[in-house]
Amino acid sequence: MLVLANDADAYILEGMGVEKLLLSRFLMIVFTIIVVVYCIQSAPVTQYVEHVKEASSLPDHRNLDEVQKMKQKIQAEANKHYQRPIDARIDPIWKAIPGYNGRIVDEEATVQQTLKQSRKRSIIWVYREVEPAIQLENLGAVPIYRGNPAKPAAAIMVNVAWGTEHLPAYLNILKQEKIKATFFLDGSWLQKHPREAKIIQKHGHEIGNHAFSHPMMSRLSVSRMDQEIGKTEKYINEILKVKSRWFAPPAGDYNQQVVNQAYKYKMNTVLWTVDTVDWKKSSSPEWMIRRVEQQLGNGSLLLTHPTDRTVKALPEMIRIGKRKGIKWGTVSEVLSSKRINPIE
Repeated sequence: MLVLANDADAYILEGMGVEKLLLSRFLMIVFTIIVVVYCIQSAPVTQYVEHVKEASSLPDHRNLDEVQKMKQKIQAEANKHYQRPIDARIDPIWKAIPGYNGRIVDEEATVQQTLKQSRKRSIIWVYREVEPAIQLENLGAVPIYRGNPAKPAAAIMVNVAWGTEHLPAYLNILKQEKIKATFFLDGSWLQKHPREAKIIQKHGHEIGNHAFSHPMMSRLSVSRMDQEIGKTEKYINEILKVKSRWFAPPAGDYNQQVVNQAYKYKMNTVLWTVDTVDWKKSSSPEWMIRRVEQQLGNGSLLLTHPTDRTVKALPEMIRIGKRKGIKWGTVSEVLSSKRINPIE
C-alpha cells in the first residue's frame, strides 16, 4: 500500500503517476548534490584547502636550523679555502711565466652540494676561479719555457721535421693514454705529408709552427725570419684550416728579433723545460726515462720527436707524470691560467 505524505503528494500522484513522482524527486537530489559541490569549489573554500596543503609541505623547523648552521659554518671557514690568483711575470731565467687563477668558495653551490649527501657529515667545497690581473698576453713578445709552477700540469711537445715511420705508433700511444699533445710542424714536412698532418689533427692534437726549412733562426735576416714563419703558417692555414698560437724555433735557437717576428703573427715563442734529447741515437729509452723522472714537474714542457727511441720510452714517461700527480695536456692548456680540479 502506498502512503502519501500530504495532500500535495496525493495531488501530484494523481496527476503524474508513481513513476513520474519518483523521477522528479531523483532530479531534485541530483540538483542538490551539484549545488553542494559548487559551494565546496568556491574561492574561499579552495583557498582554505590550498592553505592547508602549503602548511603541510613546509619544512621541519629542525631542518631549517640545520641548513642555517651549515651556512654559518661554511661562511666561517670559507677564508681558509681562499687562494689568491698568481700574476703572470717575467723571470730572469725562465722568461715569461703564465699566471694561475685563484679560487674563492662558492657558498651557495657548496651548500647545495653538501645537502645532496645522505648523511651531510662533511662539507663538499665548490669553488669559483678568480683570474689574475696580469695574464701571459699582457707580457708582450717574450719567450716561454714553462707553465706556472703552481699548476700540476705538463705538456708533450712533438717537433716534426722529418719522416713519418714512427708517427703512427706515437699517435697510438697518446690515444691509448687519452692524452692530447702539441705537434709543431716544419713547413717543408707539412708540404710533403699533408695526409699525415691531417691524421695528427684528426686525433685532436694541437698544431704549432716550427718554421719552414728547420734553420737556425737567429742567424737569418729579419725578412728571412718572416718568410720561414709566414710560409709555414700559410700551409697550416690552407691544409689544416687552423691558426697556430705557438712558434717553436728549430733547435731552440732564437733571438729577440725571432720572438718579435713570431709575435707579429700573433704567436708566442715557446721552448721547453725538459729535453728528452731523443734526436740523438745515443739516447737510450732507459736514459730518457731517468731524465724525465728527475726533471719533470709542475708546468713542464717536455720536448720530444717521433723516433723509435721515443716510442719505446713514451708510455713510461707518461706514467711518471701521472705518478707525480701531473695532468698531461696541450701547450695551450698548460700555459693557460685555468686551474686544475677546481672542485674537491
